[in-house]
Amino acid sequence: MTATTDGGPGGIAASGTPSASTKAAGRPTHQTPGSSRDGTTRPPGVEAAAHATRRATDHLLARQHPDGWWKGDLETNVTMDAEDLLLRQFLGIQDERIVAAAARWIRSQQRGDGAWPTFHGGPGDVSATVEAYVALRLAGDAPDAPWMAAASAFVREQGGVARARVFTRIWLALFGWWRWEDLPELPPELIFLPKWAPLNIYSFASWARQTIVPLTVVAAHRPVRPVPFGLDELHVDPARPNPPVKRAFLGSWDGVFQRLDRALHAYRKVSVGPLRRAALRSAARWIIERQENDGCFGGIQPPAVYSVIALHLLGYDLDHPVLRAGLRALDDFAVWPDEDTRMIEACQSPVWDTCLAAIALADAGVPADDPALVKAAEWMLGEQISKRGDWAVQRPDLPSGGWAFEFENDTYPDIDDTAEVVLALLRVDHPEPGRMRSAIERGVRWNLGMQSKNGAWGAFDADNTSAFPNRLPFCDFGEVIDPPSADVTAHVVEMLAALGLEHDPHTRRGIDWLLAEQEPNGAWFGRWGVNYIYGTGSVVPALVAAGLPGSHPAVRHAVSWLESVQNEDGGWGEDLRSYSSADWAGRGESTPSQTAWALMALLAAGERESEAVTRGVRRLVDTQLEDGSWDEPYFTGTGFPRDFSINYHLYRMVFPLTALGRYVHGEPFGGVRKGD
Repeated sequence: MTATTDGGPGGIAASGTPSASTKAAGRPTHQTPGSSRDGTTRPPGVEAAAHATRRATDHLLARQHPDGWWKGDLETNVTMDAEDLLLRQFLGIQDERIVAAAARWIRSQQRGDGAWPTFHGGPGDVSATVEAYVALRLAGDAPDAPWMAAASAFVREQGGVARARVFTRIWLALFGWWRWEDLPELPPELIFLPKWAPLNIYSFASWARQTIVPLTVVAAHRPVRPVPFGLDELHVDPARPNPPVKRAFLGSWDGVFQRLDRALHAYRKVSVGPLRRAALRSAARWIIERQENDGCFGGIQPPAVYSVIALHLLGYDLDHPVLRAGLRALDDFAVWPDEDTRMIEACQSPVWDTCLAAIALADAGVPADDPALVKAAEWMLGEQISKRGDWAVQRPDLPSGGWAFEFENDTYPDIDDTAEVVLALLRVDHPEPGRMRSAIERGVRWNLGMQSKNGAWGAFDADNTSAFPNRLPFCDFGEVIDPPSADVTAHVVEMLAALGLEHDPHTRRGIDWLLAEQEPNGAWFGRWGVNYIYGTGSVVPALVAAGLPGSHPAVRHAVSWLESVQNEDGGWGEDLRSYSSADWAGRGESTPSQTAWALMALLAAGERESEAVTRGVRRLVDTQLEDGSWDEPYFTGTGFPRDFSINYHLYRMVFPLTALGRYVHGEPFGGVRKGD
């Protein structure tokens, strides 16, 4: 069967009900002890794994919201909390209880050396430390308090505020602690560049453009809200806080973009009034058009914060419906671990968490018509997006049909969520099969249409691969483009294979790209999870699902690598520093989610009875908590490799349950089987 971007995908029966292959994929059943789904005898230790699977299943089912969704906390780092307090200071809306609760959380995350890291167990980060320090000063902490003195000493040792990222120095400039003139220039006229021009807003990744557009407004106004204290203690030399930047060689790209920044600073002095005003109006309109029904902008904290500031600078008062909704949405990102402590999520992940939870439960043996799975499917069906978003700039003729990550983010559906939602829906026996078929068709069609020219898939856009945005002096805050990645491509390939489309040209191009992207050591790079273990745990099941045998050289190479990096305790772990240093690839403290990813790859490769799998399963069984969950303080998710890391609190549940379920029931590639 084949599929095209302008027709319905194959693998769905014309009658409007799932085909025989799809129904087979969606009916896992509880198994009797001692046998797998195909009737074969299970290997030693499987009874303990089956018991752990049942306990984990019960725990996950108990966490389902009455409306059908799951959502774990999304923990990042204290810059989210610091910037929330800075925003409140800038707008003059401080709340004593919130300030005290946020400060308590920020203090609790400080390292012994006085610094704040960006992930659990990681090194101190100068930008995070500066922002945390400033937030605590605003909360009333004295600079000579022991924890504050240690923090300022760390910042000075790292070179002072001048070594912090541009975003951090923008926050300081808002309060007069840094000169706007010493920041890279970002003119709002950028919004007028056509999509074929280098550095137009659509050459940036979705998350970057959502942030950059409001920041052009902020940079144009250069506001300052003075506070009654300085920050001399954060500078190596307070009299010379910003030493001159060494000019790069003019013949280099860095040199070219340094000169471009100087030209933009000069342009600011002579910018034509009507053109600047028109640009600001266009930016405001662009921002407001992308506000979601819940009031948020883009579903993530940084664009939401800067959009509120930008619109306020443009004359929208805090009682305006747009700003009221925006501030309310930011409050919804608050998590209260207890009544005296407040943590800010950078984003919320209900669609992602729900589809992964449904897959885990189905692969663990929960029947396809179980009310919990049906309710989850019903909720996911209601989250499918019908409107056009920024993705349509590159794909103007493609009908909508994807899913986003958050409760409300219709402007930015993503390819990864769409693939995993389809895989989840295929596991559910819904009472309205025609409605399911239609939703799956639309989702698959949209994903096929978002394939990039090289045969792979990015996260939010197609062919978002310009080399220029990362060169801008302004863009030192993480990834600002969205090129295809192995993990997203693998999930799409797995989805297509589950629909019987393993021979479709779209699928074969994706497979060819994945095979070409395998690292020399046998692993795959993981863009949205840490790191090579995540990439490999995503790719191997997809390749096997698409028909590559376990004996294929690429699969065997991946198996050898996974076996070589297994920890002595039987688990797998990888530190986030693997994004910067190959020495960390596949190395780190064992975690439940990373152990599960490795097991999912090994099981797909046919290694169910291997020593590596036996030890990995035993590790998950032995570390399961009494309530059926697992503990995972380490960050295994990624926003920007090297710069922004995530601890998805539900990962510690859904991935171990998926791996154990596949081990117990003997499914070689994720429980989705094509028909007889």
